[in-house]
Parts: sequence; C-alpha cells; structure tokens
Amino acid sequence: MTENYTALYEQHKKAGASFTDFGGWQMPLKYESELAEHHAVRKSAGLFDLSHMGEVWVTGPDAAAFLDFALAGKLSAIAVGKAKYSLICNADGGIIDDLITYRRPSPEEGVDQYLVVPNAGNAKVVAAALLERAAGFDVVVDDVSAETSLIAVQGPNAEAILLTLVPAEQHALVTELKYYAAVEVSINGQDLLLARTGYTGEDGFEIYIPNLDAAGLWEALLEVGEGHGLIPAGLAARDSLRLEAGMPLYGNELSRYVNAYAAGLGPVVSLAKESDFIGKEALAAIKAAGVGSTIGQKLVGLKGAGRRAARAHYSVLKDGSLIGEVTSGQPSPTLGYPIALAYVDVEHSEPGTIVDVDLRGKSEPFEVVPLPFYKRQK
Repeated sequence: MTENYTALYEQHKKAGASFTDFGGWQMPLKYESELAEHHAVRKSAGLFDLSHMGEVWVTGPDAAAFLDFALAGKLSAIAVGKAKYSLICNADGGIIDDLITYRRPSPEEGVDQYLVVPNAGNAKVVAAALLERAAGFDVVVDDVSAETSLIAVQGPNAEAILLTLVPAEQHALVTELKYYAAVEVSINGQDLLLARTGYTGEDGFEIYIPNLDAAGLWEALLEVGEGHGLIPAGLAARDSLRLEAGMPLYGNELSRYVNAYAAGLGPVVSLAKESDFIGKEALAAIKAAGVGSTIGQKLVGLKGAGRRAARAHYSVLKDGSLIGEVTSGQPSPTLGYPIALAYVDVEHSEPGTIVDVDLRGKSEPFEVVPLPFYKRQK
C-alpha cells in the first residue's frame, strides 16, 4: 500500500510520535501515553491531525439535488452554515462510507456549495463515486483532499483555546457556534473554516487549512493550549474516545456488507425525500423486511462484567450458540470496565440481555447496554 504523509508529519516526529498505517497514511498512533491522551481529551483538551480525511467541494445550481441523489440523506434540507451526517451507499444498500456534509454560503446567486468530508481510506473512492454520479447534474465536483489539512481541538477546554487565536470581534462567532455547524473566522491571523464537530464525544472543533499553513497553526495551538492542558493525541486515543461515545468506525462497524438499519443508522436514511437516490429501492426493501428490528442482526453496545476486554472479531455467544461478532472493543479508560460494539441477532439485542464473548477460548459474560457508553455533561 502506498504510504502518504500529512503536512504535519515532521511535527509528529519531533514530538516523538509512534506511527501506524491507517488508510494508506502514516499517522501518529500515540506520542507518550495513549491513556494520558485519552484523559486529556475528557478533562482538558487534545490536538489531533486528521489530514488523512478527504475534502470534496460540490458546487453548482444543481448541488443540492445532486447530493440528494448521491447520498442517502436529504442534504438539500441543510441550512447554510450547518452540517449533516450521512451515508453514501451502493445500489444494494451497502455502505461505501459515512461522511459529514457542510453547506456553505453560495459563492454567487443561483449556485449552492457544499463540502463533503469522507473518511481517510475511502476519500478517493468517495470522490470518484461522486464524480461518476454527477453525470446529468449541473455541478462541479472538486477533490481538494491532497492540498487540505484538517486539525481538531477536542475537549472541554477547546473553546477557550480557540478564543486565544481568534480576534476579539469574532469571539461570538466561536462561542455561539452550534454543534454540527461551521463558520469562517480568522485563526492565528488567517481566514479558515471552523466546524464544531468531532469524533470523541466531547465538545470540540475541526479546522480546515491549506497544507502550507498547517504546521504554523499546529505549533500555535500547542503554544496557547499549554496553559489549558492541551496535548497532541494520536489514533489510539481517538479510537478509545469514539468507542466510548458509541460512534461507528468504517471498516469495523460499517462496510459495503452492512446496511444502515442493522448499523442503527436508519434515521440517517431519508426514504421520504421526493428524489430517487442510489440504494433507495434496496434500503426500502431492507427496512420493510424488518432488518435490524425483527430479523437479522443489530449493532449493540456490550459492557463487560470482568476485567478482560473483547476485541474485534471475537465471537458472541448465547447458551453456547453463536449469535454475533464483536466489531470493536477495549477497556474504557473513562468508565473503568471493558466495552465493545458487536453485531448480534436481534432477538438478543435488548438492553439487559446477558451474552458471552469468547475471549480466546474462555467465555466471559457481557451485558447488552444502550449507546453511547459515555455522554459528556453539558
């Protein structure tokens, strides 16, 4: 697999990061302690390099109608300045990727503009699918992933840290920014897109910036964030944080072989929208059949009764019979007990159900619990 390096690779090396391959990118797994990085995000703040993610601009008179056709949600309903979580599916309803779409102000009258953000390993696939699906629509699909960096500040001190780099006259733009919304503000003297989104279960922001300016912003954030407990955080902490928040990871909980209803993402699919969309017929049939509710399997949360953690691909059992498989699992640093996500047969998916997980030859009890495992106090 080709190795890609973000514009912040040298900053990570200088900070002593351990690297791992993720979606073809060399990304920091951790710096000193993944546990310390996890707790920093929960208690103060963590700084993440997310530049392996994709960024695709969709612009034109038909942009809204096109995205309604290309994606499973009703993207035309997004208000300017807001964002929406959605799915891009194939014709049989399988998930190509889960992504966030931001509606930005119109660059000119009669023209709409959206920023679509796919996951790292799927960025090129999603950009190609959007380009293919754009046939017949008056839109321009522009993949700017290669020239764009993405930096996230996540944690209860994230807002205070950002305010130190934003001019006083724009502070209200930051403090009044709602979850799943974005605004252009001056950060460290540069006009940038700031989104109140994240993948940690905490308050936080994601900043889109040209590659050439990423290192300067990274260093500035570390400098001003030092007094707020900010430390750089890698993919290990990002994974444990998103798992506690019950957020799916593509390649674990989501894939082309999984549909939205089994994954608990039925509300993301808009079967009621007037326009047709790719996968609509298949998803309507899947929903009508009761997949994820009365038949098949369903994604659930599992809480361990002991100390040993379930891991991806471990078997889930009921009375000795196989009923499912773990997709993600590890000890929860915040909660102090093992947690996991798993697909199990729907008849065993009710919260309170006790199941067993085969932990390398020894079965341990786990309880089905509601998601998320962790929810921040607002």
